[in-house]
Amino acid sequence: MAVRIRLRRTGKRNQACHRIVVADSHSPRDGRFIEIIGMYDPRHETESIDLERVDYWIPRGAQPSETVQAIIKRARAKAAAAPETAEPEAEAPKAAAAPKTAAPETAAPEAAAPETAASENSDTKPQA
Repeated sequence: MAVRIRLRRTGKRNQACHRIVVADSHSPRDGRFIEIIGMYDPRHETESIDLERVDYWIPRGAQPSETVQAIIKRARAKAAAAPETAEPEAEAPKAAAAPKTAAPETAAPEAAAPETAASENSDTKPQA
């Protein structure tokens, strides 16, 4: 079975939108498909694609169409640029969160000690 990663047309007349699908190369353009892995809207210039699924299908023999190959290339460029800006922001909250978690752990045993003393007193009162 020859598998292709290609566009499947959706949307209204003169307002095309496409789904990026994995399909048998012999099936019709808008026919049967194996999996939807993304979308492409040429009118609004929006596109999204699941690169993990692309990486799953390409080693298994799936051939992307020319348009899908260009979309994959742009998505990989965005993915490579995005972590560089996101990492410094992500590291700062982790460092700030560590002292907050340590403080409640030390306070918890101290708070538990008066409760046990109170419960011992309450247990002895009904017995007397």
